[in-house]
Amino acid sequence: AIKRTRGRILSNLLNPATSALSCRAQAGSRSFSPRTLFRKEPRTLCALLLGANLLPVNSSNSAFACRSPLLFARPASTDSNNTPQATSPAMSSDKPVPSLPESYVVPAVWTEPEDGLGGTMGKMNRPIAGARFDKALPRGEHPLQLYSLGTPNGHKVTILLEELGIEYDAWKINIMQLDQFGSEFTKINPNSKIPALLDYSENPPIRVFESGSILMYIADKYGKFYPKELRPRTECLNWVMWQMGTAPFIGGGFGHFYKYAPIKIEYGINRYSMETKRQLDLLDKHLAENKYICGEEYTIADMAIFPWIRAIPVFYGATEFLEFPSYKHLNAWMERIGDRPAVKRGLKVNGFTDKDLAERHSAADFDKLPKE
Repeated sequence: AIKRTRGRILSNLLNPATSALSCRAQAGSRSFSPRTLFRKEPRTLCALLLGANLLPVNSSNSAFACRSPLLFARPASTDSNNTPQATSPAMSSDKPVPSLPESYVVPAVWTEPEDGLGGTMGKMNRPIAGARFDKALPRGEHPLQLYSLGTPNGHKVTILLEELGIEYDAWKINIMQLDQFGSEFTKINPNSKIPALLDYSENPPIRVFESGSILMYIADKYGKFYPKELRPRTECLNWVMWQMGTAPFIGGGFGHFYKYAPIKIEYGINRYSMETKRQLDLLDKHLAENKYICGEEYTIADMAIFPWIRAIPVFYGATEFLEFPSYKHLNAWMERIGDRPAVKRGLKVNGFTDKDLAERHSAADFDKLPKE
């Protein structure tokens, strides 16, 4: 079979279409002609010819090409206006990829569905950014004006503010009613996500958006929960950035497909369950040797990570599904953080129930809540 494949490759070197091909290693900058590849790496040339539809797709050709040490793609094709078009993979497969729904065919150009994406969060999503309507934002009497909601990202900031014991105004941005697309909100956060902060102690006021950025800004400003020395500060920053990078796999990935998507898709649930459990295992092993995320010191890294891990049982109801209690060290840390009075208060700000504060303008507001 290998001899037959090499013979087909050799015969293709006489093909004008083959002679016109060149390919570039995706991992480097060198270009190779087909004749050079035949001498140096025939398996790679086989992959190239398969991708250019100049070799038949069969088991022997595919097996030969799969042993190529380099990944190559055929050059981008062009339309009549010489505009580059999308390239196809260098490797083909005998097995068709199923679609869901079965009738779905990936179009050449994506267009927004007329009826939206559906599901709990579907109406929020559009392929464009910016304000959708004019709407002013309220302003309270304190220097820090927080526009947020009691979600994991919102909880990060309210936990920190409560831990600091400072006064602030927290205004509820109801993302289900699309408040985040109001004109004044998008001036603070052009990405239309909560939380967003205005600091009126500076003139003009400083806007801060992205929850991780807000954590670092406030902790820096008030000099607590963010180490000043290089080594511990860097370790804290490592974990805050880890959380910012991994949260979409828990929320937009696992939470979406397991809880909020309009249909249950096995592949989506499996993919993000695996990644979420990997994160839980990572934290469990780390916390087996550390009291807090950064060792003995309670920092904004704990405040960043805690709300998203809490979302797994509280928001997504996946305690049993992900075997959450099996992560003993992680659960012990969760209990330590959750027992802090400031954390309990922070979790109630901009909340969803009558046991929460829709808005927070004074520490005395908590006294108005029903006793637990």
